[in-house]
Amino acid sequence: MSVKVNNLKSCIDQFDRAAELLGLDENLKTSLKMPDRELSVEVPLRKDDGTIESFQGFRVQHNNSRGPFKGGIRYHHEVDLDEVRSLAALMTWKTALVDIPYGGGKGGIAIDPSGYSERELERLSRRFFRGIDPVIGPNKDIPAPDVNTNAQVMAWFMDEYGQLHGHTPGIVTGKPIDLGGSLGREAATGKGTAITVRETASKFGVDLEGATVAIQGFGNVGSYAGKFLGEMGCKLIAASDVHGGLHEPDGFDTKALFDYAYENRMIKGCGQGKAITNEELLALKVDFLIPAALGGVIHKMNVNDIKCKFVIEAANSPTTPPASEELFQKGIHVVPDILTNAGGVTVSYFEWVQNLQQFRWEEDEVNEKLERKMVKAFQEVASLSDEKKISLRSAAYMVAIDRVAQAFLLRGV
Repeated sequence: MSVKVNNLKSCIDQFDRAAELLGLDENLKTSLKMPDRELSVEVPLRKDDGTIESFQGFRVQHNNSRGPFKGGIRYHHEVDLDEVRSLAALMTWKTALVDIPYGGGKGGIAIDPSGYSERELERLSRRFFRGIDPVIGPNKDIPAPDVNTNAQVMAWFMDEYGQLHGHTPGIVTGKPIDLGGSLGREAATGKGTAITVRETASKFGVDLEGATVAIQGFGNVGSYAGKFLGEMGCKLIAASDVHGGLHEPDGFDTKALFDYAYENRMIKGCGQGKAITNEELLALKVDFLIPAALGGVIHKMNVNDIKCKFVIEAANSPTTPPASEELFQKGIHVVPDILTNAGGVTVSYFEWVQNLQQFRWEEDEVNEKLERKMVKAFQEVASLSDEKKISLRSAAYMVAIDRVAQAFLLRGV
C-alpha cells in the first residue's frame, strides 16, 4: 500500500531544510521556491464517436537560471497544478545535481488515457502542444515523456511543433530513434539506478557479488535496473509490478526475467518465484531495496517493517520525508530520487545536444558519458554527507540548491 503524499509540501520541506543548512538569505529562498511561470490550458478533444470532451492541461516552468526548462509531460487523472509545481521544482534540483545546463519544468493533462483510442490520444496531444506552444522552444523549454506518455507521444509533439516552426527535433527528448532519439535513452534511468547501487556499495563496503536486491516496480526503470545489477553480480530475490510480486530466495535468472517482462509487460507467468505482496516485498531483509513505481510506499505506517540496508529511490518520492529521516536515524541510508533516477534526464540532455549538433553518438559513448555524470554526482553528495554528518538526501539538495543559487545571483536580479 502507498499513502497519499502532498508532494508540494514535501518538496518545500526538503528545500527549506537544505536551504537552512546552506544559510541562504530569506529573500533568495523565496525567489528560488517560486515558479517562474505557470500555464493552464483547456484541451478540447473530439472523440471518435463525434462527441467533445474538455480536459485541463498544465505547464509549470520553475527556474531557468542554469539553462532552458526541462521536464516531462504526464497523462494521469490525478494531475493537478500542485503536483506539477512540485515535479517542476524537483527537475530544477535534479538537473543541477548532475550538473547539466537545464532548469526545471513539468507538464501534464488530467486524464486517464486508458479509456481513449490511439487516434484520440494523438488529437489530444497535438491540441495540448499547440496550447503550450507560446512558452516552449528548443532553447526555452524542452518537454519529454513521463507517466503514460512515450516516444510516440513525443513524435506527435515534435511534428506539431514542426508544422508551426519548421523541423526542430530538439524541441522534445525521448523521441523514437528514427526521429532523432538517442541510443541508450530507453535504458538510461535503470542504468543510472544500477550505477547508484554500485557506488553505494563501494562507499559502504558492500560486496556486490551476491548482494541481495528487491525491486518494487518492474517496469521500464526497475527491469533495466534489475538487468544491469544482475550483470554486476547482484542476486535479485524479489520483484513486483501492478499485477503482483514474485519472491525467489535463491535469486532470479535476471536476464530471463527481464526478457519476459519486456515482451509481456508483466512478470506474472514467467515461471520463476512464488507469489508475494508488495507489503511483504518491502519488508524483506535485503541489502538493497529499490522502490521503482509509486510515490509514498515507505511511510509512517510501515517504516518499522523496513529491514534492508539501503533504500535506492528509483521512483519519485517513494519515501515520505518523516520516514526517510527515521530510516537515517536507524542507520538505513536512503539514496534520494533526485540522484538515483537522474540517468533519464541526463541522457535526455545528451539527446538534445546530439539534435543541436545534428550528429548521433554511438551507444557506448552515451553510456560512458552517463557513467561519468552519475559517479561524479554521487561522490559529491557522499562527500558532503560525510563532511556535514547529514543524510544523503539533505546533502543532495544542498549541492543542487547551491548551484542554482549561485547561477541566480551571478545573472543578477
